[in-house]
Amino acid sequence: MTELKRVMCVEDDPDIRLILKFSLERLGGFTLCLCSSGYEALEKVQTFASQLVLLDVMMPKLSGPQTLKQLRALEIMRGIPVVFLTAKAMRNEVEALLEHGSTGIIVKPFDPVTLPKDVLIYWQHGRG
Repeated sequence: MTELKRVMCVEDDPDIRLILKFSLERLGGFTLCLCSSGYEALEKVQTFASQLVLLDVMMPKLSGPQTLKQLRALEIMRGIPVVFLTAKAMRNEVEALLEHGSTGIIVKPFDPVTLPKDVLIYWQHGRG
């Protein structure tokens, strides 16, 4: 069974990127590619070979759902789980995000200690 090692995190907030880095690199042991925008993610996804993507929903210029649509069009992203990060967790909002083709949702603020385990669960679910 393949092990999850490479995670791309797309988040425009520098403070949240710092928390993601600490949580997923230090606590989770993952190799990260941190991106501050959807455009940066679309550029770096070609060379990073992500096994899972954490994608902020609300970003300037190219939103999470818009970024996901463009990622899904790339051959390299076929079968790669994408999990949205969002502060909006109302039932209708969550359902709408899942309809975009994401594997799941992680609600902000998230617990940095449990985030690596949550990511692993979504990765296993997204591959199944």
